[in-house]
Amino acid sequence: MTLDDLLWAAAPTAPALAVPGGPDLDYRHLRDAAGGIAAALERRRVQPGDRVAASFANEPAIVAAFLGTARARAVFAPLNSAYTVDEFAFYLADIAPVLLLLGPGTVPAARTAAAQLGIAVVDLELGPLGVPSFDGAAAAGTPSRVVRDADIALFLHTSGTTSRPKGVPLSHANLTTSARNIARWYRLGPADVSLCVMPLFHVHGLIFSTLAVLGAGGRVIVPERFSAGAFWPTVAEFGVTVVSAVPTILRTLLLRADTDGAPQPGAHSLRFIRSSSSPLGASEMRRLEARFGVPVIEAYSMTEAAHQMCANPLDGERRPGSVGVGAFVGVAILDEAGNELPPDTVGEVAVRGANVTRGYHNNAAANAQAFVNGWFRTGDSGRLDAAGYLTLVGRIKELINRGGEKISPVEIDDVLGAYPGVREAVTFAVPDDKYGEAVAAALVLDAGVDVDDVLAHARQRLAPFKVPSVVHVVAEIPKTATGKIQRRIVAEAFAAELPR
Repeated sequence: MTLDDLLWAAAPTAPALAVPGGPDLDYRHLRDAAGGIAAALERRRVQPGDRVAASFANEPAIVAAFLGTARARAVFAPLNSAYTVDEFAFYLADIAPVLLLLGPGTVPAARTAAAQLGIAVVDLELGPLGVPSFDGAAAAGTPSRVVRDADIALFLHTSGTTSRPKGVPLSHANLTTSARNIARWYRLGPADVSLCVMPLFHVHGLIFSTLAVLGAGGRVIVPERFSAGAFWPTVAEFGVTVVSAVPTILRTLLLRADTDGAPQPGAHSLRFIRSSSSPLGASEMRRLEARFGVPVIEAYSMTEAAHQMCANPLDGERRPGSVGVGAFVGVAILDEAGNELPPDTVGEVAVRGANVTRGYHNNAAANAQAFVNGWFRTGDSGRLDAAGYLTLVGRIKELINRGGEKISPVEIDDVLGAYPGVREAVTFAVPDDKYGEAVAAALVLDAGVDVDDVLAHARQRLAPFKVPSVVHVVAEIPKTATGKIQRRIVAEAFAAELPR
């Protein structure tokens, strides 16, 4: 199956993409826009396999540009419009695109970087219905190429948690397999409405919140940015049934629920809430389910797997602290030599399936390290129990090594985050003269919460060597553009500060 095939799940007049207070596209107009962009790229002599970079605000135009580029057998490479000139220059040099597509409005940093690298810039315009095109009517026409499922359709970069970001090519087969897996797992259908609160340059927003729902014939609502105050009015206006987000966003919704007048359980249209892209604390999951009255599904995803790999079941046992079972994806725990380990043994999490990339872009060393015996090594440490539920311990390179004791920062996060009034807790390693590394934590606390009480709570639940010896109480924890917490970045942010 190709992405073009995936779009034919719905009737032409069924609603496909909408912006609150803005354009509202049905499937016919979305297909027409994708076809017009594909034809325009062909006329510009963009060849099969050529990479086309893009930078847009969060808007439906990026979806049409993605589908149109893929239909032309070219490779779509979306970039965060908030990047600096240097960041754009790094990613554009790695992508080596034949041109850069820019959405309506100027993106000065992207233009500057493209000019430095000699990359042509093409501006997309929006028609009366919000349909994007090249130079007005110039995008009309029908593309002539026959797309193959092995064609690379999307080029993304890893988030670079332990190294420089790596390029990840994803084929039509990778993407459609992932979209169909997601639709089957969550029983998505034409009646579903997804509120895309994640950015569309990221695999989470593009694949789960958008592509999987469109492939099931549903509707996607795309606000320009996440707004906690606008969240529940948007849910009510469009009858939203599906929301997937990082824990940071879900935590904000929970903290502001009463202030924002969030409906009581049973008084809204949501079927479930999904959490992915970073760990969700067990206590937070319970509080979310109690306040909003719907299942909270924690899932495990990676760019290299075209997003979802594991998830807790929609019906059945949802285990707090676990990312669930393989969601139509093979999962194993491997030792350092690549051998499968028995249940309840900690090792490296590995996955396999038609959704997994064939390899990193121009990075033979990374490929040799990542692929073994048909498995893709995720770089995460975890354990599977006899029932197939996966519990993550942490990124292998982020485990804290205190005098030879390997400490999971995720475990400590959960304990600290369970104390009343702890809004966020992130644990990380800091250098230590005696032990090599010591345990540090950054905490966001409600007013009146004493950090000594938090640490006393931790001492009752953790071995002494796991209790943080360095604590930073902060107003906000540094995050990526997608709201994801990266321990490496947090550690760097506090590296110059003295211990408490």
